[in-house]
Amino acid sequence: MASDADRAKESPDEVAELVGKLVAQDGSPGETDGAERRRLLGRLGTALAVSARKAGQSGIGRGRWLADVFMNIAPRLPIRDLATLQEHHYGLTGEQLADDLVRTAVKATTAVGAVGGALAAGQFAAPPLLLSAPAQLVAETLVVAAIEVKLLAELHEVYGVQVPGNGGQRATQFAVAWSKQRGVDPLHPASVTLALGAAAKTSLRNRLMRTLGRHLTTLGPFLTGAVAGGALNRAATKRLAEAVRADLRRQRALPPPSAS
Repeated sequence: MASDADRAKESPDEVAELVGKLVAQDGSPGETDGAERRRLLGRLGTALAVSARKAGQSGIGRGRWLADVFMNIAPRLPIRDLATLQEHHYGLTGEQLADDLVRTAVKATTAVGAVGGALAAGQFAAPPLLLSAPAQLVAETLVVAAIEVKLLAELHEVYGVQVPGNGGQRATQFAVAWSKQRGVDPLHPASVTLALGAAAKTSLRNRLMRTLGRHLTTLGPFLTGAVAGGALNRAATKRLAEAVRADLRRQRALPPPSAS
């Protein structure tokens, strides 16, 4: 049977495939349990270590490799349209559907943070990887970013803010919007027509490195790392959702939800 490293070498797309499986924590069919999540994160850490060795050390510490890996993942994220979202979330619409999307995304990033923090506290990657960070924390960073980009994209569906372009162009815009912690403004030509230029790449790279830096703070005794990883991810995902929803409401001229 092939080892994880062999599989990573055989399939350059394994990282994207593993991240895709790990983001299936949103109420859609195929959601994985805790044991499967731990196994997939372990495989992802191995695949990333292989990828980093192939890339060499040039650019890794400054985040270029991490950003390149993420931009290979983004176009493959399973973004659901409004009808599918409603089907997966019991027919909810509007603000209630958005609330449910946020709840499930927060649950997912919290779970990944708890697993990643616990794994990283007990095992470091053998090769140097992004300032000697454990490979599991690099894996966690990519998965959390992917969950949040998926959430951001699907909130645009809920609020009826259509972002033009093909799948790759839309993925780029959602990734850049995530790096700025904002919604996409389709009425701003530069936000939907420009390629991933130098400024956008820098913004994405910086956001990924800040996310990684947040996860590095979870290193510590086993339970400490798990609790810290979950709590930090939960707070960050909530902040992102609040900012993006406020942007999308303004674009659709929708009032904020009334207090219940």
